[in-house]
Order: sequence, then structure tokens, then C-alpha cells
Amino acid sequence: MALDAMTRTRTETDSLGSLEIPADAYWGIHTARALENFPIAKRPISVYPDLVRGLAMVKQASARANREIGVLDGAKADLIDRAAQRVIDGEFHDEFTVGVIQGGAGTSTNMNANEVITNIALEMAGREKGDYAFLSPIDDTNRSQSTNDVYPTAIKIGLALVLQSLLEELALLRTSFLAKAEEFHDVLKVGRTQLQDAVPMTLGQEFHGFATTLGEDYSRLTENAYLMYEINMGATAIGTGITAHAGYGGAVLRHLREITGLDLETATDLVESTSDTGAFMSFSSSLKRNAVKLSKICNDLRLLSSGPQAGLGEINLPPRQAGSSIMPGKVNPVIPEVVNQVAFSVVGADMTVTMAVEGGQLQLNAFEPVIAHSIYQSITWMRQAMWTLRVNCVDGITANRERLGAMVGSSVGVVTALTPFIGYAASAALAKTALLTHRNVADLVVEAGLMTRDEVTKQLSPARLSGLQAVTAAIPIVRSADSVVEE
Repeated sequence: MALDAMTRTRTETDSLGSLEIPADAYWGIHTARALENFPIAKRPISVYPDLVRGLAMVKQASARANREIGVLDGAKADLIDRAAQRVIDGEFHDEFTVGVIQGGAGTSTNMNANEVITNIALEMAGREKGDYAFLSPIDDTNRSQSTNDVYPTAIKIGLALVLQSLLEELALLRTSFLAKAEEFHDVLKVGRTQLQDAVPMTLGQEFHGFATTLGEDYSRLTENAYLMYEINMGATAIGTGITAHAGYGGAVLRHLREITGLDLETATDLVESTSDTGAFMSFSSSLKRNAVKLSKICNDLRLLSSGPQAGLGEINLPPRQAGSSIMPGKVNPVIPEVVNQVAFSVVGADMTVTMAVEGGQLQLNAFEPVIAHSIYQSITWMRQAMWTLRVNCVDGITANRERLGAMVGSSVGVVTALTPFIGYAASAALAKTALLTHRNVADLVVEAGLMTRDEVTKQLSPARLSGLQAVTAAIPIVRSADSVVEE
């Protein structure tokens, strides 16, 4: 190792030759080559801090395991352990500079972690960065490991960590919809099927449905989190454990469980676990399910707020920004729209994951970098989308109560509630009359002598129309359907 004081570089050497590395960089030659080779995404792996923490946790657990089984000097293991902890605590993340999209099945990411943690440790020991004769990124920090077990394990740990923040935001969004369901519990409206008027319901029921579907997604995501708990540490290159001590696998698992707080388990077949990435596909699919259902909710919010004068205009979304450079006063549903676009991206990312999983060959899947990037991006964007939907939209939604009431009063859909008492044929005739004359259904029923005003009022109460109060017995039919005359 040589340090040039004038240009502030250090020289590092690998099997391909030597390169000048910035003297203050904690990364080294393997990272430098990756920066030259993969100028693709222009996004470093540090954009996913939980992935970086996952890598550091694996290195820390490995150092502890290697010390425990006696294959790494205690002083070296302690330095690596303390350096990794600093990364776990959030330091030095900007040194994880390799691109998220890379060839080599994640080798560049693993080497970036090895180099950064090693140089942090060297600095802590009072040594110069790049003094690998004292502490080696490969022989010491990467002892008993291979990219092929480190990288997928770090991805899974990071996903388990970041998923918790997504679940927290999902729970808050569900709570927000529940609050609106309570606020709108007595607001009658016309339900719709196939975009046509159906039967009445309450706006509260509609918003409660949104909350319920999000609660179901919370359960599915929680279930799929356990797919990330099976790891393959100790597999090394292809699952045979070559170069790893016999006691390493068990030791590193115990330390990883302690460090992460996750109920991790070692795969029973390390060869299969090293080559198969199906767990990522299932996990990605659960994210897609959540994204698609959230997008459907946003479609409904946009429809319900459409207008406000020439559309449905049933609810008001908070005005967030001017909607047009040419039409004064226009306000667009920009928050649901951005959530829709996030959902589209998640669906596309899921297809990328699916194809990358399928593209694996023999004992390794070389495409885990794009799998990791796709899933981490989906989680990150979904979490932020849920936040903005809750804070900038749902919490501020109001109901146009008068408009909703007027639409229910003039809707022929309410006649459905009367079919048990006056029959289907009479109800159909009255519905046709109401449509032609634009008259109130209740008035037509009373005028036809089919029911009394009190009977109609009772059956068309908000509680009965919305199903909140069950109809337990029929009242006698006053006239036959054949006697109803169309006007």
C-alpha cells in the first residue's frame, strides 16, 4: 500500500492489476472497478439503508461466529464487530457506492461492504486505510463467507427490517379510513355496480370497506415476511459449505438472530436455497397485491370526488395545488393519482422479479441485484405513497351531505328495499315511473296505495337501507303488482 500525499490517493491491487483510490475513501479497488463497470442506474445501494444495515449485520455476526469457532483472531474479530456496528447505527452509508444494478450476482455489493467495514476497522486501530496486511477485506472480514450466502441473507434481513416501517404506515392508513368510516356512518348515498345506480348504503360503509381491504393486506404482508427468515449462511459458493468451518453455520445463525431480533432459520437444503429465489417472487407478489388494491381505492376516491359540479361530487378531497395552467380554479386529485402511478411501478417491478427468478441457472441466480432493487424500491415507494395518501388526502376528506341526500331521495335504487313488501313487478313499474317523471319513489308508493307513509318511512330509513338494521319480518302486501298503473 502506497500513499501519494500530493494527489491524495492510495494504490490498491487485485488480481487484475492496480488502481489509485481516493485516500479518504473507505471503499477500495473492488468497489472502484464496479463503479467503472456498472454506470447503469446512477443510484448507489445506499439509497436502501436497510440493505446496508443487513450487510453490516451479516459481517458482524460472521466476525462473532469466526471468533467463537476459533478461525479468526479475537482482536481482528472485535475490530470488525465494532466497525460493523457503526454501519448498523447509520454511519458511513454514503461509502456504499456501487450501483443497485450490477453484474456478478451481488459480488460488488459484498466487496463494497467488506472494504468499507475493513477500512473503518483499520482507522479505529490507528492504521491507514488500505493496510490490508494488518486486516484484510477478504481473508478476515469475509472469512467463512461467499457473496452467494452473504448477499441473499443481507437482502432478506433488510427486507424484514424495512417491511416493518411499511406495515406501520399501512396500519396508520387503515386507521385513517376507519376514522372516516365513523365520521360518515350516517351519510346515506347511492351504491353503484358497473358504474350504474344500485342500492343505497352509507358513505361510512364504503370507507369501512377500504379499511377492511387494507387490513387484509396487512395480514398477507405479515405472513409473507416469514419467507425472508430462511437464510443460507454457511452455504458459501454453491451450498456445499466449502471453505467454511463445520461449526460456522450454527454459530452465525445464533449471532444473527441475536443481532437482528428476527426468528431466522438456516435452510435445510443449502444447495437448493442458494440457487432458488422463489421466496423473493412470493414476497414481491404480496407487495403487488397491496399496491393493486390501494390503487383501486384511489380510483374510487377520484371517481367519488369527480366534478365537482359535472361529476359525482360525493366527497371533497383536500385541495393540494392548482390543477391547471390554463383553467383558473381547477383542482386535480393529485394525491390519488401519484399513488396510482406508484402501483403501476410496483406491478412492473413484480414482473421484473418474476423474470429474474426464472432466469436463474444451475447453482446460482445471477440476477439477485435487480430482484433486490425492484423489491426495495417497491417497498420504499409504497411506504411514502401511503404516507402522502393519509396525511395529504384521506385525513382531510369531507362529504357533500346535501348532494348525497338528494341523490338517494331521487334514486330508483331505493325501491329494491320495498320488493319484499310490494313485490318485484310492482317495484319495477314504480322504478320506471320514477325515472320517467323524476318523482320521489316514496311518494309514488304511497300514492299507489301499496304502503302507508309510516311503513315507507320505516323501510326507507338510513338504518334499513344500509343494512345496519335487519328486516326481520315482512308487512302485508296491500295490493297486487298487477294493479300498479304506469304513469
